[in-house]
Amino acid sequence: MTDHALNPAEQAAAVADAEVENCIRHNRSFRLEAGAGAGKTHSLISALRFLIRERGAAFAKARQRIACITYTNVAKNEIDTRTDSNPLIYSGTIHSFCWALIQDFQPRLREIVPTLAKWEERIAEHGSIGQRKIVYNLGHPKIEERQVLLGHDDVIALTVQFLPLPKFRRLMVERFPVLFIDEYQDTDRNFAEALRTHVLGGQDGLLLGLFGDAWQKIYGSGCGAIQHDALHFIGKGANFRSAPRIVEALNRIRPELPQNPRDPHGGGFVGVYHTNDWPGARRTGQHWGGDLQPDAARQALEQMRHRLAGEGWSFTGDKTKILALTHKVLAAEQGYKELADAFAYNDSFVKKEDAFIAYFADKLEPACVAYSKKRYGEMFAILEADDSLIATPADKAAWTQEMNALLALRLNGTVAAVLDHLKAAQRIPFPDALRQIDQELDRDWPAASADEPSACTRLRNMRPVVYQQVINLVAFIEGHTPFQTKHGVKGAQFENVLVIFGRGWNHYNFEQFLAWNGQPPPDQTDFYERNRNLFYVVCSRPQQRLALLFTQRLNTHALATLGAWFGVGAIHSLPPPNQN
Repeated sequence: MTDHALNPAEQAAAVADAEVENCIRHNRSFRLEAGAGAGKTHSLISALRFLIRERGAAFAKARQRIACITYTNVAKNEIDTRTDSNPLIYSGTIHSFCWALIQDFQPRLREIVPTLAKWEERIAEHGSIGQRKIVYNLGHPKIEERQVLLGHDDVIALTVQFLPLPKFRRLMVERFPVLFIDEYQDTDRNFAEALRTHVLGGQDGLLLGLFGDAWQKIYGSGCGAIQHDALHFIGKGANFRSAPRIVEALNRIRPELPQNPRDPHGGGFVGVYHTNDWPGARRTGQHWGGDLQPDAARQALEQMRHRLAGEGWSFTGDKTKILALTHKVLAAEQGYKELADAFAYNDSFVKKEDAFIAYFADKLEPACVAYSKKRYGEMFAILEADDSLIATPADKAAWTQEMNALLALRLNGTVAAVLDHLKAAQRIPFPDALRQIDQELDRDWPAASADEPSACTRLRNMRPVVYQQVINLVAFIEGHTPFQTKHGVKGAQFENVLVIFGRGWNHYNFEQFLAWNGQPPPDQTDFYERNRNLFYVVCSRPQQRLALLFTQRLNTHALATLGAWFGVGAIHSLPPPNQN
């Protein structure tokens, strides 16, 4: 295909990829800054394939490999698939890569581990590490009779202490002369600083390639932009995701990295809606100040859904996503508010860190769905139950009775009622670990106590909640609803996106962010970038339509910024309910 046949996004991508190849030819470290929708992963895979073509034979002869650090195992698997699991490529998470580097330095590890956070106390219980082997597998720190098990954070902290050592770096480069980091902006800060200080610009000969986007750093532990004189900057000015109207807005938000859309004539929709004209007292307090009252906020959202549906939006889970900042907002909208209130931390239920929520989401609910659809083999497989025990009609009738009763309790009973049924059931498997927590709560903590284990506290709080809220939560976790948090959509794309900007978290105040218009006070840079990055991430998710709803009041400076970014004609005052 000749250059004149390429669309604008492809032309911009080709320029960036050619720069990457030029850096590889000259063994020059680089940072590819690929904005949202630019095709960052495509560039990474292309660079890996180019390396194999150009230097693969030399690497194989020297028994060397290309290291590619990924942020998740999902990303690792994608790289493996798209490179046909080429043995010259070592792909893995930062933890697995770091452990591959340091695991053979056992004497030095025994010296350093006692200096890490929390290890002095652990070691004191056993006297010393002695000659125990240092190992890393599940990431749960622990000292056993013959070995010391490292935590996830320990592996990175140890590697940071090894990187200043010239001999270690030399051995690292002998094994991995090329190191690519995917989603570099989410790399652990200390590890990134060690690379910047001890590797970049050094004489070790390592080719470091960074692929990512500093503006998509939305997790607190990430390093953000990595800058160094020895790091060649490459901006990828393509956007294969969004319609031109959305790309134009993104370019005004981020003029230093302009993008070219795939189809310059593809149209698109952008609309911004504020609630400044809504009457009534606003919420107060550090986290909620200036936001609509909860009932009014729900009215505003419902009005927006009705309005956008009239303009052709489809509010099904696979067409449109509604993004909100806090799980409290989502919980109220989706019918699991009391269940959410039972947990001190969102991750306990959203990421299924609580054992009961994990059981409900991964075992009980899928099994009940399979049973209701008469897919009995699937049900037994999910529950890990032995279907050979159904040897007589009486066995089948007993299973049917227990499952029918369970289905009825799911719809009409509480979490406690469902658990009581499972504990009493003779056939439906109920995990011993959950049974033990339940027994511990009844036996050792019959009344609420500040000293009770957190697992018992969560179970105590969950018990009176109607189980239907568990069903609603599982539907959200599994992506079967139009709703999602802003943080949960990084890397995702949807045809249409409606974003709700309100309060509820002291780390974010979008009115303040917008009012600063790119010029925050010196002591507010971190706060500004946190808001800016999340704003950019959510605005860059849609393919065709983007709507922003502000339930918090916006001052004139904030409105002016929105007008400059999205166009004055795209700014609308959402009419109060009595004016519809």
